[in-house]
Amino acid sequence: MASNQEHPFHLVALSHWPIATAFSLLALTLGMVMFMHDYAIGKFVLGFGTISVAYCSWNWWSDVIKEGRSGKHHTEPVRTGLRIGMSLFILSEIMFFFAFFFSFFSASLFPAGILEGSWVVAEGTWPPEGIKTFDPWDIPFINTLILLLSGTTVTWAHHAVLHNDQKNSVTALGITVLLGISFTILQAYEYHHAAFKLTDGVYAANFYLATGFHGLHVMLGTVFLAVCYFRAKKGHFVRGQGHLGFEFAAWYWHFVDVVWLFLFTFVYVLGR
Repeated sequence: MASNQEHPFHLVALSHWPIATAFSLLALTLGMVMFMHDYAIGKFVLGFGTISVAYCSWNWWSDVIKEGRSGKHHTEPVRTGLRIGMSLFILSEIMFFFAFFFSFFSASLFPAGILEGSWVVAEGTWPPEGIKTFDPWDIPFINTLILLLSGTTVTWAHHAVLHNDQKNSVTALGITVLLGISFTILQAYEYHHAAFKLTDGVYAANFYLATGFHGLHVMLGTVFLAVCYFRAKKGHFVRGQGHLGFEFAAWYWHFVDVVWLFLFTFVYVLGR
């Protein structure tokens, strides 16, 4: 049997990271559930799961980077397959947010009346009585401007990478990361000063689920871009080396931007 590879596809070597990541995610999920149900051991399982997932992700993705850079395995057909995979991943994330928006629209367009299902004592209102919503033209609007600006800077970084301009790519990525951190800080401040809690009914549950899940995506996207920042400083994205990692980070960040525009419009502005 010939040992030479006569096709452009990458046959992935055996790796223990997928199974290790699966068990780490199991520990993370169990720890989260146990923590929310006030089990004493819950916070320890959650902490172990979080650290394990971060460790496995770091090493697994490092192997993928080495495959592309040192092993030269990321041929054009392989890149096409990876792009399809990232596209499907983002599509699955869109379905997550579709579910959150559907729940919010269902509750807001058809608010349940008091004793709905038996006899209606009073018609439902939206937002429910006692809920003091956020002013959309305060912190939410500032965060909207931050994300729109970050979309501009990440596009600047992409343009610099395509033109082999390492200095500008590093600068633009650094600014984007700072903008992502700023968004997270302002959203944390907003949550801290909120007039309602997660347990304060259907509006609060839908609001925190949708905006909080988006906030988690902003934090993950910021980490994604921070990794690209340090890779850019090392010259990983110079001409001829490929820049799939940065390309996917830019896709993900633009997705986060678009979702926020929907959240700002329908939850903060029209949802009042």
